[in-house]
Amino acid sequence: MDTIFAPATARGRAGVAVIRLSGPGAWAAVMALCGDLPAPRRASLRVLRLGDEALDEAVVLTFAKGASFTGEESAEFHIHGAPATAAAVLRALTGMNGLRPAEAGEFTRRALENGRLDLAQVEGLADLLEAETEAQRRQALRVLSGAVGERAEDWRRDLIRAMALTEATIDFADEDVPVDVTPEVGALIGGVAQSLGAELGGFAAAERIRDGFEVAIVGRPNAGKSTLLNALAGREAAITSEYAGTTRDVIEVRMDLGGLPVTILDTAGLRETDDPVESIGIARALDRAGQADLRVFLLDGAEPPLLAPHPGDITVHGKADLGPGPGALAVSGKTGAGIDRLIAEITGTLSQRTAGSAVIIRERHRKAVSDALASLESARDGLHAGREAEIIAEDLRRAVRALDSLIGRVDVEDLLDEIFSSFCIGK
Repeated sequence: MDTIFAPATARGRAGVAVIRLSGPGAWAAVMALCGDLPAPRRASLRVLRLGDEALDEAVVLTFAKGASFTGEESAEFHIHGAPATAAAVLRALTGMNGLRPAEAGEFTRRALENGRLDLAQVEGLADLLEAETEAQRRQALRVLSGAVGERAEDWRRDLIRAMALTEATIDFADEDVPVDVTPEVGALIGGVAQSLGAELGGFAAAERIRDGFEVAIVGRPNAGKSTLLNALAGREAAITSEYAGTTRDVIEVRMDLGGLPVTILDTAGLRETDDPVESIGIARALDRAGQADLRVFLLDGAEPPLLAPHPGDITVHGKADLGPGPGALAVSGKTGAGIDRLIAEITGTLSQRTAGSAVIIRERHRKAVSDALASLESARDGLHAGREAEIIAEDLRRAVRALDSLIGRVDVEDLLDEIFSSFCIGK
């Protein structure tokens, strides 16, 4: 396998830049530049030299095979962050036999291939690198730490036990196998199915933490929606005017509210109109508001807008600078009065919806769990109907194969080990 290298820090001027190496020639490359090999996992100060030329003074780290991120012999050069310094070290590495620049994501791919990470952890790492809010960081770190794999391993262990019991009744009916394994198999299937169902139930909240919530500001024309959006964003994101119907399209502003990723939508004022252009804007407003996770109805004392609130939506009275509104919650986009309270209300409502979020966070995860649950429900129905053990075993195998996409492994040896250790079948 080639030895690869690449900068692990962003390009540009910085205090420190990190260059990583991984593969069978990593340590030889370190010796070529340093003259000797620092002890593994011990930071050492070395002068990097190419022949007689000093390239830089760097902190050097080495990692033994099986104890690195990729699972291979690896090393890191922590050099001064000048672009010229990084370029000089990279040129030196490029000139060495057996070394080549890494492709995008190749370090992580090697970690997956060498069993250092499972597929879900790789996705968690990708999400962690993209995390914009505290909730996204916590969720991605949980996945990176192996939460999906641990949960899948629990499900897998119970299903393999159920498969072992079922297969034993097929292949070893005359041996030392309990006569009726149906109660235990049924309990194992029911327990895993219940856990899978709970995981699916929390998927929507987990997905929203990863992708973000949408909150639509809804109201009649000239109610102050755009002014409120600007106050929430802290900048002039939308054009404001004393003339009704200024906003024709949906304006979006991405924000961090209480650690949650939220996109605030400023929509066209809702009213009956004969203006064809304004009608298009109102139609878009109704569509986006209907799809949003939460709607903030901004009232100005006039008739309510042409949209019924959903359970959990927030009603607020605007233009509080012109006088107190009739409701408990009133805001002013001009003065900022009530804005903090409105933000707290939005944050609290969305935070409640993230309670009990699942460890699965991607559509791929949801499909795998859904497929596994469907197979388990088929197995459970077959068990209750007294179907042949072969059919039930095949349903269980399909469930395990579905979960296999989460953890990336399941094999016959696990099943055979369970059969022989549990029922003393071997002679």
